[in-house]
Amino acid sequence: MRADRLGNAAAAAVCFGVLVYAIGWLQQGLGLDPCPLCVVDRLAFATAGVVFLLAALHGPGVTGGRVYAGISLLPLALGISSASRHVWLQHLPENQVPACGPGLEYILENFPLRRALDLVLRGSGSCAEVHWRFLGLSIPEWTLTLFILLGIFALWLVFRPRAAAPRV
Repeated sequence: MRADRLGNAAAAAVCFGVLVYAIGWLQQGLGLDPCPLCVVDRLAFATAGVVFLLAALHGPGVTGGRVYAGISLLPLALGISSASRHVWLQHLPENQVPACGPGLEYILENFPLRRALDLVLRGSGSCAEVHWRFLGLSIPEWTLTLFILLGIFALWLVFRPRAAAPRV
């Protein structure tokens, strides 16, 4: 069980580390404001990070560990979906990129929640802009990679075989 706690703590650290990097360095340090899809990615990382942290702190048994891992798959799936859409938008030819829409604050203040979520998840022209690259990958490509790796870890936690506890 100790390995599960350490694994969940490491996954939580990755999630929260991504948020610190995004907000502390990319947004505050470099002045890169997040587009609507970036905000969705941040929410997905935060939610998955909280689930991983709760699992690390709780240290549940086999079934509980699988439940936590299964719950973590929900925000990770949202993140994979959002980051995939973002990568797709960045790779569209310029003449096919959707027009830039209103900012996230305006959308949330002026549209019903369902319509606002639809607009945010579609992304806009601002989501197609690439402002930063590291080792040839853009922010959404790195984000997608991390979501996939965390998702593989969570799936491993759900489906790995475990030895039965000895009976006393």
